Amino acid sequence: MLLPDQAGVIRSGSPHETAMPAHRFRYTSSDCPAEIRAGLAAIAAERHDRLNEREGAPLSFIQAKHASGRRHLEVIASAQGVEVRYATTIDAFRALGRLLGVPDGTPLTSFAEAPRFTEMGVMIDASRNGVLHPHKIGELLRRFALMGLNQCVLYTEDTFEVPGHPFFGYLRGAYTQEDLRAFNAQALALGIELVPCMQTLGHLEQVLQWPAYAQYRDTEAILLAEDEPTYAFIEEMILAASKPLSSTRIYIGMDEAHGLGQGRYKKLHGAVPPFEILNRHLTRVRAICAKHGLTPIIASDMYFRLGSVSGHYYDDTCVIPPAVKDAIPKDVRLVYWDYYHTTPAFYEDWIDRHRALGSEPLVWTGVWTWCRMWAHLGFSFKAIDACMVASKKKGIAEVSLCMWGDDGMESDVFSGLPGAQLFAEHGHAESVDPRLLRDNFRGVCGGELDDWVRASDLDQLPGMAEDPTPEFTFGMETAPNIAKWILWQDPALSFADPQFDGRSYAGHYRTLAADLDQATTRPGGVRLRFPAQLARVLAIKCDLRRHLAERYHAGDRAGLKALVAGELATLRADVDQLWKLHRAMWLDNYRPFGLEVIDQRYGGLRARLETLSDRFDDYLAGRIDAVPEIAVALHKIWDVKLDSLPEMMHLYHRLKSPSMMK
Repeated sequence: MLLPDQAGVIRSGSPHETAMPAHRFRYTSSDCPAEIRAGLAAIAAERHDRLNEREGAPLSFIQAKHASGRRHLEVIASAQGVEVRYATTIDAFRALGRLLGVPDGTPLTSFAEAPRFTEMGVMIDASRNGVLHPHKIGELLRRFALMGLNQCVLYTEDTFEVPGHPFFGYLRGAYTQEDLRAFNAQALALGIELVPCMQTLGHLEQVLQWPAYAQYRDTEAILLAEDEPTYAFIEEMILAASKPLSSTRIYIGMDEAHGLGQGRYKKLHGAVPPFEILNRHLTRVRAICAKHGLTPIIASDMYFRLGSVSGHYYDDTCVIPPAVKDAIPKDVRLVYWDYYHTTPAFYEDWIDRHRALGSEPLVWTGVWTWCRMWAHLGFSFKAIDACMVASKKKGIAEVSLCMWGDDGMESDVFSGLPGAQLFAEHGHAESVDPRLLRDNFRGVCGGELDDWVRASDLDQLPGMAEDPTPEFTFGMETAPNIAKWILWQDPALSFADPQFDGRSYAGHYRTLAADLDQATTRPGGVRLRFPAQLARVLAIKCDLRRHLAERYHAGDRAGLKALVAGELATLRADVDQLWKLHRAMWLDNYRPFGLEVIDQRYGGLRARLETLSDRFDDYLAGRIDAVPEIAVALHKIWDVKLDSLPEMMHLYHRLKSPSMMK
């Protein structure tokens, strides 16, 4: 279990240092400033056992704006009650979040805070199949408000309604205009700016797959630049994304547009330097935004990628020509996104490189909720810590935390909340106090932070380096998704097995399952039922193919029969239970659209386990002479050692089979 200490170093934590806090607070709605009443009522409705208008310590709120306009909060505790003085609405809710986290038996004491950033946001991914239910958006907004985060970025590639475009977001659970207006109202009541986030160049394969949008297609994922119908379509998208919201800012993407100008564009215009296409396209989209009073924000990576011989974002040898820099519109904000580095010096260097492009960057870090079954919180803490330390040192004003859902949003997005809490604590102090981090998480999210971090050991095996080795030559690090490897790889053709050098991790996963089972009995632990069951599945599946092969090659038919009737049968039942828990988690969090992808993955696994069982039944009964898929020797594919496995993060299509078929 890994937590940051005051110096930002990861250390072992001691769980359950306190019981659930029991302080109760009583407020009078009519006496509260008008700007916080609606948000306070929404929080009280959810936390009525701790915050209501009937019982508890008297709690009052007074707005006290700072002469400089800066954010700040002050809590004054006395025998008469608790008074919260705040500059902005979000400061009031941050103070409340801290009060809810004061442990039972600990006296209420006065404190004050001054945020280190003007904007602290969270980016929620609604485009990788998991489109959160509206009431879950509200739940997250309340969590963010109590953490003191004053911005929420809702990432929607195609999952929002564009009037007149029935195939935009078709069968993907898109939010309606009414949904977006409701989200905006909830956010405003909590002091949060809800910012639209969409794509206007790449990442549009979900839309461009349909014949209705063939005319806008350069490649399968990229819009056709410098084409008038394309800009008419982009304007419709921008209006649909922005009109329901009150923010005057809009994220318009333009990241990872790999192959820009290499499809239909090249046939129409010939070979044109991608830098030129990018800047001309940005100029046109910027003009659309200006027409509607919007300030556009884009990702910076394409400038660095196009300036790199390797096409890598973090290549320190990349060259961006002065003419290209000069052509970047200075009123377009650039986002430096980085989830991959764990040393502040790297972030400091790249903040300087972004400033050299001529404007002040926004900085995005991330909690690794993507490409896995549960957030990898240990690695996330390191990356967040390094990014926030550097951002404070360099005087960055605006930071955000990303919670992506790549590869089907298999994880519970709420598993990333400990990372959001760490991000928030960094944003309100020079260094993070681990005890305060735990208390505040308990108060805001109602759970034990150490338990949620423990679930990250699904992907952190004994003997695996906690500090990942650099990937490629650019110093990138990635959070491993070992649990996903073991779960989805074919049970008969387990081609990732040799990466583990013959070591068994059954004991690791059995202990983890037992620990998480215990955690489910503690307040806020219900979310841990899914990772607990996953650990139970992995405890069997991690060794199953090796055990079968050993007995098969030894001619131990009795041993094979026992394995098929024992471990394999138990695994099949446990996988069924995991699938049903995963389905229940999905339907609780997300709209049903996209669940078909998860069901199909489990369906494939269940079918292959049944086939494996039937194959051995036939072999043991003498109906077939051999089981070649078990007899074949497996070879190590990736030339890395166990302590380098963090480099190895793979997607489902690569793990399910050695055949390259998606």
